[in-house]
This record gives sequence, C-alpha cells and structure tokens, in this order.
Amino acid sequence: MAILTAQNLSVGYGSNIVASDISFSMDEGDYLCIVGENGAGKTTLMRTILGLQEPLEGKILMGEGMRKEDIGYLPQQTMIQRDFPASVEEIVLSGCQGKCGMRPFYSKKERNFALMNMERMDIADLKKRSYRELSGGQQQRVLLARALCAADRALLLDEPVAGLDPNVTEEMYALIQKLNRSKMTIIMISHDLRAVDYASHILRIGEETVFGKAGAV
Repeated sequence: MAILTAQNLSVGYGSNIVASDISFSMDEGDYLCIVGENGAGKTTLMRTILGLQEPLEGKILMGEGMRKEDIGYLPQQTMIQRDFPASVEEIVLSGCQGKCGMRPFYSKKERNFALMNMERMDIADLKKRSYRELSGGQQQRVLLARALCAADRALLLDEPVAGLDPNVTEEMYALIQKLNRSKMTIIMISHDLRAVDYASHILRIGEETVFGKAGAV
C-alpha cells in the first residue's frame, strides 16, 4: 500500500511554477532518487512534500497512518551551518524536539533514542565533540542521526554527498542503503549519477517529468 502519492503536482513560489505534471507513488521501503538540472525544482518538490510550502496545483496524499511528522529531513548545508558551535549530542538530540510537546527538556527515553541513532551512524564516540570541528563526512553522519531522531518511516535527503570525497561518498551511500534495507523509505535528491545505482525508483524532473523503476527511466 502506498505511503506517499503525488497527483498531477505543480510546485513553485507565488504564481511561478518551476516544475509541473509530477505524479508518483511510493510504498514503504522504496528508495526514490530525484534527478534533474539545477533549477528544475527538485528542492522545491521536497519542501512541498514536507509541507513547508503548498503545491500550486495537484496534491500530495499520505497513506493510512502516515504523517508528515514521520518524515525526517536532511537539507543541503550552508557554510554557516557547517560552523555551528554545538556538540554532536546537542545537534542529534534536537531531532527529538517534535516528540517533546510542551516539555522544555529531553526525557531519558529521547536521550537513549539519540544515542542509539548516533551508534547507528558510528558517531557515538564523537558525541561530546564540537560539530564545527568535524570533517564533512562526520557532519553528514551527525545530520543523518538527527533526521533519524525525527523520523519513524521515511527520510528526505537533499544532496547528502555534496562536497564529500569519493571514499566518504561511498560510505554515506552504504549507510543510506543499510537504512533502506531496514524498511526505511528514502527520497534523495542527487547530482551524483552513482546515486541511481542504489535506488529502486527514479523521478526525473525537467521539460518532461518521468517516474519509474530504476533501469526503466
């Protein structure tokens, strides 16, 4: 059963449509790679899926029991964000904010959940380190652990390997693939053509939008 469906979707800002005629459907455990030229509307589509902006046409449907709150998000990093003066543990824990409700503090359960996700990303030994002191690959692992604290069923990843060297890129792809094999649904934007090798489905956005199984698009 589909957990996320886009029907005749157009996305953009104000009255400016940047991508249109987007239709696709994802089941739990699918791995969708979104590709297209710069400015084609890939990040705008991702923001629309997250509910950060409204679709200009069409609609996004969540499957039974699926909520926007079940989706973790790893956005593209800016240079300012790379220099953020907080500890690894603080950043990962911040992914649990949606679970705190009105509480101004994290519970033991949430702290344990954050530690578990740091262990999944192999960064538990870095938890007291300053985020700004880490390598690019380590920072992406921290942000992925943070997204896992927010997500229960799906992850949206916007260029998760941008700026990483080839070896670290392969390590990141392996981590994401491992998460996907645990039934985590993945939606990833990438300019790296190697990304499609890991995907079950491809969505190509451009003058003509095409969606299908990997190898058929």
